[in-house]
Amino acid sequence: MPQCLICQAQFEPFISFGKMPIANGFLSADQFTDEYFFELKAGFCQNCNMVQLTEQPDREMMFHQDYAFFSSTSTRMGIHFRQFAELVIKDYLKSSDPFVVELGSNDGIMLQNFAGAGIRHLGIEPSANVAQVAIEKGIATICEFFDEALAKRIVQEHGQADAILAANVMCHIPYLHSVAAGIRALLKPDGVLIFEDPYLGDIVEKTSYDQIYDEHAFYFSAASISYLFQQYGMEVIDVMPQNVHGGSMRYVIAHKAKKRISPAVAAQRSKEKQLGLDRRQTFEQLRRNIESCRRELMELLTRLREHRKRIVGYAATSKSTTVTNYCEITADLVEFISDTTPIKQGKYSPGTHIPVRPYHEFADNFPDYALLFGWNHAKEIFAKEQEFTKAGGKWIVYVPKVKVLE
Repeated sequence: MPQCLICQAQFEPFISFGKMPIANGFLSADQFTDEYFFELKAGFCQNCNMVQLTEQPDREMMFHQDYAFFSSTSTRMGIHFRQFAELVIKDYLKSSDPFVVELGSNDGIMLQNFAGAGIRHLGIEPSANVAQVAIEKGIATICEFFDEALAKRIVQEHGQADAILAANVMCHIPYLHSVAAGIRALLKPDGVLIFEDPYLGDIVEKTSYDQIYDEHAFYFSAASISYLFQQYGMEVIDVMPQNVHGGSMRYVIAHKAKKRISPAVAAQRSKEKQLGLDRRQTFEQLRRNIESCRRELMELLTRLREHRKRIVGYAATSKSTTVTNYCEITADLVEFISDTTPIKQGKYSPGTHIPVRPYHEFADNFPDYALLFGWNHAKEIFAKEQEFTKAGGKWIVYVPKVKVLE
């Protein structure tokens, strides 16, 4: 029986997605025979309310010099991170020479706002290729994994931080105890940790099971985050729902008794109890909803192909790896996946080996249907793809329900 990474209690997985490859491991044909697989299982710890994977590949297999995700490819996320930075500057940077540290800073999409404002900053990014992009922008970045030892080194070299930031990063890190201890050491007595990640409540409400993949070791709630940080003399002082990545939550953490706690924290904890995020039965129901979604999606795709309709995937995302492998969607059903990221083009999707092709192959010869893997960017995508819909193209979505958008 697995042991919780947060409280060490034993827990039972509530779902297995079966054999799964590295989610962002887009590969060439000569790599098929050596492709790595593991069993993707998720469980709920009744003791601390943390939902988590029961096993995760080694971090170097997921984050490396060929990491295939660059945050700056999304215009919408660029706006989101600019607004995030503006909030931090306005509400939390009060000292005369503030210092900001970002964990998992990717290509500098958020830190560029602090650099542009002349604010001392440091990005921590373990994937060498995206870290290099940030460095070339003039953003102070080191290519390492963050932990307690690195935090103490940063304090020696730069001093403590007024704000430590992270976006879609904390949930990736299985050794959160070392991270929390590092944050405690790095953060000034009156400083704040502000981070956001996909929110467990949204996953449950929307059956957005594609949020579950190898990089996401944890699926956070206000309750589970509170449990973790209280062990390090820290507390959640605010929560802010975010309409990105299919539903995220921004958490503000401070040293205990140093900041006023917003009423939003108690309200969110109450809502989580109403949603049943503290009960195993909720996750048993989630498993049943996921199984129904798989069955309905496969029935739809199979029926369309029987009627000789062309189906193309839209956006070669990490999330798409969970969907294609769990549902066993291959190139027999989905002709190819269109993506604008050069490092993915000409490769194949992990596990199911659907070709990934440049965007122009979608735009030059519209399919009958586009299977929207990038559903969390739907608003941005639909605005861009009006010609597709005008030409009679239809979108297939599977969150929160499987359906064809007419």
